[in-house]
Amino acid sequence: MKPRIRLYNRQRGHRPDLPWLRRVIRRALPACLKAVQSAEAPLGGLEEVEITLISDSEIGQVHADFLGDPEPTDVITFHHGEILISADTAVRQAGEQGETPDRELALYAVHGLLHLAGWDDHEAEEAAAMAALQAAILEAAVDETAG
Repeated sequence: MKPRIRLYNRQRGHRPDLPWLRRVIRRALPACLKAVQSAEAPLGGLEEVEITLISDSEIGQVHADFLGDPEPTDVITFHHGEILISADTAVRQAGEQGETPDRELALYAVHGLLHLAGWDDHEAEEAAAMAALQAAILEAAVDETAG
């Protein structure tokens, strides 16, 4: 089963190209489903994945409430199918990485989907493997969107 993707913009800073972002995320989803690590990974069984773009202050509050760390972060993924993305962090990181903010948002969405597929990034080796996979999935999805 392929979950439905819902994308919401609840922040006021960056104005993302939501139609482009939706297309890229939907095109990345099959590769994320193929990358499911185990039967216990939630992605394959979800009817819907909700991705919401929020501010640094909002994600910092969620980070504090659920993980005990008040610092803003890029992505927080909940196993029930909710992915929160800091648009402020994406804009900052995009500038540092020489990318567009929308591409950085798409990368964060793929990152969240891979967490739902059972991928983890707590150890350096698994973080490197996850980063390589998410970059490859994003590149293919962007290429497919452009083509």
